[in-house]
Amino acid sequence: MRIARMGVALTAASTLLLLSACGSDDDSAAAAEDGVSVVASTNVYGAIVSAVAGDDVEVTAIIDDPSADPHSYEANTRTQLAISEADLIVENGGGYDDFVDTMVSASDTDAPVINAVELSGREAEAEDAGEELNEHVWYDLETVEKLADELVTQLSEIDPDGAETYEANGAEFTEQLQALVAAEQEARAGTEGAGVAITEPVPGYLLDALGAENRTPEEFSEAIEEGGDVSPAVLQETLDLFSSGQVQALVYNEQTTGAETEQVLAAAEAAGVAVVPVTETLPEGEDYVSWMQANIDAVAGALSA
Repeated sequence: MRIARMGVALTAASTLLLLSACGSDDDSAAAAEDGVSVVASTNVYGAIVSAVAGDDVEVTAIIDDPSADPHSYEANTRTQLAISEADLIVENGGGYDDFVDTMVSASDTDAPVINAVELSGREAEAEDAGEELNEHVWYDLETVEKLADELVTQLSEIDPDGAETYEANGAEFTEQLQALVAAEQEARAGTEGAGVAITEPVPGYLLDALGAENRTPEEFSEAIEEGGDVSPAVLQETLDLFSSGQVQALVYNEQTTGAETEQVLAAAEAAGVAVVPVTETLPEGEDYVSWMQANIDAVAGALSA
């Protein structure tokens, strides 16, 4: 799914939690004195930033509503203001949140921009393999660890006095990420080769880590992700996955629904196939690590049952 596909604007209250923060974009000493401000495209990245930055850094998540459909996001003047005042900007990249680049270009900010897809190297890997990039890299723990390292570097340059804190927080967060990797590896013993269906590629990196086999017709998940039409033949092929027992679970993005996804959900439930919802934004009350652990547990439990 790409946030760049614009639709009806979400309300300011549900999409943008603006936290007041001042700081010079071109003077790191002044930024440190006034307080460091970071803007992230979604609350997932906001949570990752907060884990590394700590309580003294103000973090603005542009899309902050856990019930919101990111498809319908449309930038507004408050978002533009947050971008223009930021000391550091974090985006997913890969075409997922192009609105960030648009706003950065429209502002006079000199703030560095961290692009998670660029850090991941996944785009080049996809091109080399002749595949389409799965831009949902926050489900890729290796990428998140690279992001944490880059956050420590950038925050320490902006605020040298806080470098020791950022390094300590980054080390603790990386340790938690490594525990998640260990959980995936442990679960893989029971999930390797298990058939799975998806509505969109959102959980793709998690499924890969668990060794699951995505048996969804590529034409189906691509059409759903891009908001296109699914042909009757492809839809029927997808529905047959459940009635024929080819998959043990349906992992679906519950933030985007439509006629085709509702049919797929109904087919899975009718066949007694486990259904595991996933999201693109952080549920209320969760941090990144607790959320990802819950996703690992839910998907692994469904595939190994």
